[in-house]
Amino acid sequence: MKIKQIITIIGATGNMGSAISKSLSKGNYRLLLCANDRDKVEALAQDIKNDNPSADVESIDCSVNASYEADVIIVAVPYEAEKDVAQKIKEMANQKIVISIANPLNSTYNGLVTAPDTSAAEVLQKLLPNSKVVKAFNTTFAADFSTPVIDGKQVDAFIAGNDEEALQTVSELVSTAGFNPIVAGDLSFSRTLENMQLLLITLGMKYNYNWLAGWKILHN
Repeated sequence: MKIKQIITIIGATGNMGSAISKSLSKGNYRLLLCANDRDKVEALAQDIKNDNPSADVESIDCSVNASYEADVIIVAVPYEAEKDVAQKIKEMANQKIVISIANPLNSTYNGLVTAPDTSAAEVLQKLLPNSKVVKAFNTTFAADFSTPVIDGKQVDAFIAGNDEEALQTVSELVSTAGFNPIVAGDLSFSRTLENMQLLLITLGMKYNYNWLAGWKILHN
């Protein structure tokens, strides 16, 4: 029997954190949910159990404690909060997989705050030099988790990272969430993935563009 992996989700009560938590609760994982508002975390854990009584999910009040137990740590917080999270979990995240979902958007959502030669994921990797940082879930919106299959086909979700074993593990997580995982390349490809999401957000704001509808057209 496969050993159940422990997945810590920091920022679990945000739109993305909540969507990821609910989707991964369907898999063979033990989920540790962590966020600043403990009441909201406990409410989320209870909602998940109500919908899926067999879900192995627990709210926990400290990102350090949650990271200590984890096999995989999902940092589901905005880019500007990643540095603070990294400082707290650095020791606990040693040699562990850390997933960056952040898009480093500026305040007007028309550009990125990172330099052209780096990305949010690469910045996080420098902050956590002994961790295996993987970019994932940044090209999906929270609402996409409710419709990850169109016309019987899983919607593509891109990932990037430097460690092959970590990429395989994260691919399995993405698949459990309902998406079709595609490895874009090493961690430097997260620059492209973050710019992809910037484009999708820009198109959405300007033209009310639905990228899932575009995906459907391209795959017919």
